[in-house]
Amino acid sequence: MGIAGRMAQYFQSARITPLLALVALLMGLFAALVTPREEEPQINVTMANVLIPFPGASAQQVEQSVAGPAEQVLGQMAGLEHVMSASVPGLAVITVQFKVGLPRTEALVRLYDTLNSHRDWLPAGLGVGEPIVKPKGIDDVPILTATLYDQRPGSGAAELERIAHAMEAELKRVAGTREVATIGGFVKQYQVQLDPQKLLAYNIPLSTVIDRVKSPFATAVDTSAIA
Repeated sequence: MGIAGRMAQYFQSARITPLLALVALLMGLFAALVTPREEEPQINVTMANVLIPFPGASAQQVEQSVAGPAEQVLGQMAGLEHVMSASVPGLAVITVQFKVGLPRTEALVRLYDTLNSHRDWLPAGLGVGEPIVKPKGIDDVPILTATLYDQRPGSGAAELERIAHAMEAELKRVAGTREVATIGGFVKQYQVQLDPQKLLAYNIPLSTVIDRVKSPFATAVDTSAIA
């Protein structure tokens, strides 16, 4: 008979065995009573999408000039889990995820401070717009992601974007749907041609026209073509 067998034989006949069993039962009940419980525990998993518009640039230009440098800048933050980016024509999307447990407010303050303290991370005159921060939480994780593609010759991204927006309108009618969004597509651009003689005739300064175009419709305005 081994050590385990001799111990079992001893406790079978020992008078202290019922007392030990009673103590273990009471300790289990005490632990169950004092352990905090919550029906829906809140877990801090803070994420954010940083949208940086670059009107008129191709996806490769956006990746080289905007997405890559932005990843390096945002990767310097403390408490960061990972940073990844996606580049489409005219837009860079940098996804920032912080470590689990970091308070949401503290994480977003770090993100905004990093963006504001590195406002000179891009050379002036490129036409890159101001970063737009879209905070996300644990409840914003997508349940379903659908990718549209078309193998027909001659079809382009504009048609796929139109189909995606049509699907978006139909999916929003499903009961219980919280948010449906289309990622990708072209950034709309408008070219405004000014007549200097008419501006002088109506006494309208150029700065007024630029301010009116910038707000509230445009995210970025390129005035480099104005002579």
